[in-house]
Amino acid sequence: MSGSRIGQGFDAHRLVAGRPLILGGVEVAHDRGLEGHSDGDVLLHATSSALLGALGEGDLGRHFPASNPEYQGIASSQLLRRVMDRVRERSLAVANLDATLIAEEPRLGGFLGRIEARIAELLEAPIERINVKVTSTDGLGAIGRAEGIASLAVVLLEPKGEL
Repeated sequence: MSGSRIGQGFDAHRLVAGRPLILGGVEVAHDRGLEGHSDGDVLLHATSSALLGALGEGDLGRHFPASNPEYQGIASSQLLRRVMDRVRERSLAVANLDATLIAEEPRLGGFLGRIEARIAELLEAPIERINVKVTSTDGLGAIGRAEGIASLAVVLLEPKGEL
């Protein structure tokens, strides 16, 4: 595979009691966590989806189906590592990631440094190539009612020798 490759990803999950809130591979203090077959990390799911899109390899459900008990409760960082194996197999590397968390609560600004550092580690990319930002829906819709959290991600892959 040669040349630059761009992919985009999206994910959203409901907030529920009794689960830790994991975003970008970092535990965030909150009274609820994200529902999901895995740990529900919408940021890493959107990032993994963007990577798979850049590779032209479909979506997370194709590679890690919820019907497979192997993935029950799995850390999304483990899924992302498996996707990164596919990136490396193609002699590609992450040139940059731009991601947005969409949440009414909790306030996430204080966690962004740790989240970006963790994602940089997982993507094997310098932290200056990782950008995560936060927005809300100003009270509109399910996210605005603090019923869930969503994430968008765009990734650029480049051949390893061109970075």
